[in-house]
Amino acid sequence: MRDWIPSLLYLCRKELLAIVKDPRSRLLLFMPVIVQSLLFGYVATYDITRAHYALLDESRSAESAALVARFEGGGTFVRTENLANANAIADAITDERVMLVLHIGPRFAQQLHGGETAPVQLILDGRNSNTAAIAMGYAQAAVQSFNAQWRQEHGGVAEPLRIETRAWFNPQLETRWQFLPGLIATLSILQTLLLTAMSVAREREQGTFDQLLVTPLSPAQIMIGKAVPPVLAGMLQAILVVLISRFWFQVPMAGSPVVLLLGVFLFTLASVGIGLALSAFSANMQQAMLYTFLLILPMIMLSGLATPIRNMPELMQTITLINPVRYAIELIQRVYLEGAGLAAVWRDIWPLMVMAVVTLPGAAWLFRHRMQ
Repeated sequence: MRDWIPSLLYLCRKELLAIVKDPRSRLLLFMPVIVQSLLFGYVATYDITRAHYALLDESRSAESAALVARFEGGGTFVRTENLANANAIADAITDERVMLVLHIGPRFAQQLHGGETAPVQLILDGRNSNTAAIAMGYAQAAVQSFNAQWRQEHGGVAEPLRIETRAWFNPQLETRWQFLPGLIATLSILQTLLLTAMSVAREREQGTFDQLLVTPLSPAQIMIGKAVPPVLAGMLQAILVVLISRFWFQVPMAGSPVVLLLGVFLFTLASVGIGLALSAFSANMQQAMLYTFLLILPMIMLSGLATPIRNMPELMQTITLINPVRYAIELIQRVYLEGAGLAAVWRDIWPLMVMAVVTLPGAAWLFRHRMQ
């Protein structure tokens, strides 16, 4: 046993030195841990510290002002809009300007003083069921506090104020209504990036890359040939997730499948451009896989699938602007859950088009550069 311990220690020392001396190994050893720790620390939170809300106060009384003061007193809810009428509620929620709308009816004060239970409507953005449920809990706590103070000062019914909650686009606040449409994008990019990133790296590792270069095909033709199969695979996977969501889990689809697939196609093109760039940059399949998994987690974390983008720090919100998964998930959820048309999701389509236009030529340039 004493004879093989020095040999084992020597082998361990050799392997550690090989890892430390290689710049790429050092990067892959420390960078993923640092990046993912920071992302989870800042981004992965369901805490609501500043929930933007809009107020529609048709009572305009001292009693409604007292309720609003109680509502805002905890510091959780920040009023960003005062709505003039009920018709403005739809735009405020749909455009994601606010997380919720507090609607106080015109007979609010009379009902309280008349000993009746006064209903107050709370309209929530249900596209993110977790934060909507948390916001509803905070609102109910504010109403309970108001009720306790009113009974102490005026007496009357046991429940002077009752909150009526409506969650748009997800009436029951079911988590699967939020996650299944989002999986259409996340599962698609996972496979698309992995397949594309490994394509050129596999040729280089197996020694067939040089054979590919002496064929009559041009670099552009080779790149297109490498890009088409992952695009088809990504589209097929997206269609499968849509079918499973619609027919197995019974999540109703409100929008047009054509608009949905157009958005997925543009998103897949942008993803293929990123994957081809990784593939051209990687020396072998192992590096391609490591680079892919190093990139995919931040892209999903910063997409808004798990936690709303508006809950993230401002720096992280800015970084999400270059994340194609963010636009894809927003587009898919709006089409699938809201029934939004092409004009309504144009703000998500044009960034995906720009990313595809940038990443595909960039990947072609890297491809030609590595061939020289």
